[in-house]
Amino acid sequence: MRIAILGAHMVGKTTLAEKLYESFPDYEFYPEPYFELQEMGFDFSEIPTADDYMAQLEHSIKQIMRSNRNAIFDRCPIDLLAYALAVDDNLNFSSIFNRIQNAIKEIDVFVFVPVEKPDRILCSDSDLPELRDEVNNIIGELILDFDLEVIEVKGSLSERLNQIQSKTQQFLAK
Repeated sequence: MRIAILGAHMVGKTTLAEKLYESFPDYEFYPEPYFELQEMGFDFSEIPTADDYMAQLEHSIKQIMRSNRNAIFDRCPIDLLAYALAVDDNLNFSSIFNRIQNAIKEIDVFVFVPVEKPDRILCSDSDLPELRDEVNNIIGELILDFDLEVIEVKGSLSERLNQIQSKTQQFLAK
């Protein structure tokens, strides 16, 4: 199955994705598109722009389309679209809407890691907490807009892993 972990920054998403990968060693792991693009020489703006996020979104679509059936993605087009919309509320993404929809159809399990109250991870001012909160809210809206069935995880890392493993067992039993 293909599993996508989505959420804003500083919520424990990457740690969760990496631990989940340890639980599924025969899976491929796809890091955040940002890191792959950076390694390929993509020059991101110091303050991220909608274009930066759209480049990551395009890369995320490519990751999904070239992946094997057993894959874990640290980010997917949904959260990258949320970032692009958060920094540019006039963003017109209609030109790639169908590509986003086709890519996310390939994902079997979406795991949403929301910002929790009280906050589990300190988000300092330099980590842009307002952007994180806005992205978190937009992801919630996009989940509804795209009619996604998600596993929303909360709690400690082990609690989050248990929530995912219990749901994925149900998926595998189908």
